[in-house]
Amino acid sequence: MGSTVSAVPRTSPPSVGVVVITWRARHLLERCLAPVLQSPLRPRVLVVNSSSHDGTVELAQALGCETWVVPRSAFNHGLTRERARKRLGCDIVLMLTPDCVLRGPEVIELLVAPIARGCAAVAYARQVAAADADPIARFGRAFAFPEESALRGIEDAARLGAAVAYCSNACAAWSNAALDRIGGFKPTLVSEETIALCELLARGEKVAYVAEAVVEHSHPSSLRDDFRRQFDIGWTRSAWRHLLLAFGSDEARGLAFLRGLIAELAREHPRLLPWALLHTFVRYLGYRTGRLAFYLPARLVRPLSGQDYFWAGSGEHLVRRARCAHASGVA
Repeated sequence: MGSTVSAVPRTSPPSVGVVVITWRARHLLERCLAPVLQSPLRPRVLVVNSSSHDGTVELAQALGCETWVVPRSAFNHGLTRERARKRLGCDIVLMLTPDCVLRGPEVIELLVAPIARGCAAVAYARQVAAADADPIARFGRAFAFPEESALRGIEDAARLGAAVAYCSNACAAWSNAALDRIGGFKPTLVSEETIALCELLARGEKVAYVAEAVVEHSHPSSLRDDFRRQFDIGWTRSAWRHLLLAFGSDEARGLAFLRGLIAELAREHPRLLPWALLHTFVRYLGYRTGRLAFYLPARLVRPLSGQDYFWAGSGEHLVRRARCAHASGVA
């Protein structure tokens, strides 16, 4: 779909909720919530906090948001979001992280529109790098979030490969009815949105990428953090390989990213090429280590992961149980 995805009026608008997942996010919350609270849709806003005790909950309440505190050891990227969307019970729920800032209150309307029209079950925003982001982070955002909107379905898998199932819950709107049809977000280490999207695509649903819905969101290029982030993704890819690898290997997309990054830096920032190659190698090492580490005991895996709470709680057991259920054909 090369055309613009835009909001259109409805005679009976759907109810809209926003879930903001937080941990030590007091310093981020006001800037994140300002455009959300200004939305003409007047969504219900639920701030979920995994017991950070830093004033995040108190600030959210002062701003007029609903709050829900989850014990740190009980937090799970999939299950916590699943329970949060059910607490709201809205027709459409927007998942948001506190380091993601909407470029205007109209972003929520733009994301809700394709779902309200019945065109898609999921709609996610275009992410642009923060003003202080380095060139590698900037290229990463531009690579994953182009300037043109798109509507994708399973029929596009042959052309796009694994990219057909790309989505980011940093800012994504979901049809609650569609999530109900697949049993909602599953318990997982990370990538809860990709797991859900793969299930939805398999059922013939579509995902809308709304390039006009712009948000600011990027991560610093820290070698340690990127290793851990990719380790967790790799581990999850192995845990849910029957879904997440069904459309093709992530590595083909990774090679396309590397080629584009080298070309961009060679043209604009040649002195950064050695760092970029090291950065890419560390990310790939993290991903491959995570893929191989799936069958290792949690005590060996935990130090390599960026999600300490997952290994301390029941998350690993829940993911294994979910994987076995899917492998045996149980919905």
